Amino acid sequence: MQSLDNSLEIASFTPYHIKQLPIDVSLNDASLTITWDDDHKSEFHYLWLRDNCHCSKCIAQLTREQMFEICDVPLEIKPAEAYISDEHRLVITWDHQAHISHFHPGWLRSHCYSEASLQAKQWQPKIWDKARIQAELPKHQAKEILQDDASLLNWLRELRDYGLTLVEQVSTEPNSLINVANRISFIRETNFGTIFNVQAKADANSAAYTDLRLPLHTDLPTRELQPGLQFLHCLVNDAEGGESILIDGFKIAQHMKEHYSDDFHSLSTFPMSFYNKDKLTDYRFRGTAIVTDSNNEVVEVRLANFLRGPIDVPAHQTVPLYQAYRRFIALTREPQFQFFYRLNAGDLIVFDNRRVLHARNAFNLEKGHRHLQGCYVDRDELLSRIRVLER
Repeated sequence: MQSLDNSLEIASFTPYHIKQLPIDVSLNDASLTITWDDDHKSEFHYLWLRDNCHCSKCIAQLTREQMFEICDVPLEIKPAEAYISDEHRLVITWDHQAHISHFHPGWLRSHCYSEASLQAKQWQPKIWDKARIQAELPKHQAKEILQDDASLLNWLRELRDYGLTLVEQVSTEPNSLINVANRISFIRETNFGTIFNVQAKADANSAAYTDLRLPLHTDLPTRELQPGLQFLHCLVNDAEGGESILIDGFKIAQHMKEHYSDDFHSLSTFPMSFYNKDKLTDYRFRGTAIVTDSNNEVVEVRLANFLRGPIDVPAHQTVPLYQAYRRFIALTREPQFQFFYRLNAGDLIVFDNRRVLHARNAFNLEKGHRHLQGCYVDRDELLSRIRVLER
C-alpha cells in the first residue's frame, strides 16, 4: 500500500497536508459520506470519486493530467467495497471492471464540497476605502522582493488581497521595473509595447501621454481580457501636480449593491462598448462595467469614460443604464473612496487593473519633469506564482 508521503501522490504537484483524519465511511444510493475526527461530514458522489481516481491508469504520472474520461463508466457506477485503510486512505473497489481507487485524506478534505467547505474556500478580498488603505497600504522593499522568496510571497499575497501595493527603492534606471515584474512572470505585450513610457509627447495616441488630467479608469477595457496587474514605476517626478488617485472598484460596487441595488443590477447586466482607436489599431469590446461570478460576487470592474462608445442597449434599458453609470461615476468622486498618492523617484505602485481604478491630476512641466514607466502582467500569472511558492 502507498505511503502517505506527499511526494508519492500523483493527484497534483501540490502537497496536501493532513489536518484531519477520516474515521468512518457510510454508503448511500448515489454517494458516500465520510465522518472526520473533527465531526465534519463530507459527502462525495460516486461519479465524482470515480472521476477523480488518482491511479496511474487514470492520471499521467509525468504531467498530472487526467487520462480517464467519465463517459467510459456507467452513470450508475457504485462501489463494490469502500473502507478507510490503516493508513487513513479511502479505498474503493468499483463494481465496474473491479477498478481500485485510493484517496489521500489531505486531498479529500481539501476538495470537500459541502456548503460550509465551499464557503470557507471562497477568496475574500480586503476591500478598502480611503481611510483603510491609508492605514494599511502594503509597502515592500524592492531589494527584498528581488532576493528573497519569502518576501516575494508576502508581497504577492497582499497584492492579491488588497489589489494595491507600493514597492519602494526601485532603481531609477530605465526598465528597472522589468526585474520586479519578472519575479512574477513574463510581461504582457500590447499595442503600447512591452514597457510603456508615461510622459507627455507631441504625437500622443492616449490621454496618458499628455499633461492633462486623466479621469478614473481601468486600462484597456477595450480588450476581451483587460490586463490583470499594472506596474507604474516613477523614474523622475519633480513637476508640479500629477498626483495619482486610486479607488477600489470593488468598494464602489459593494456600496452600490448595498444601497442602490437596481443600479448595481443594471451595471452588472447591461453591456457597454469600449473603443481604442488610432491610425494603426482598432480595439473594441462590449461588456458590463461590473462583472460578477456565479455567486453574484464582484470579480472585475471595466470602466474608462474616455474610451466608452455610445450606449447601445434596447430602449427600455437605456435610461436605467445611464442612471447606474452616472451613479458609479458620482461615487468615485466622493472623497471617502479616493486615495491620493504622489509618486516619488524609485516608487513603484502595482495594482489589480481589473479592480482598482486609477487617475492622475494634470501637471505642469514648466518647473520640472515627470517620467513613469509601466507594464502589465496577467492576473493568472500572479495566482500561479503564489501557488508555486506556497508548495
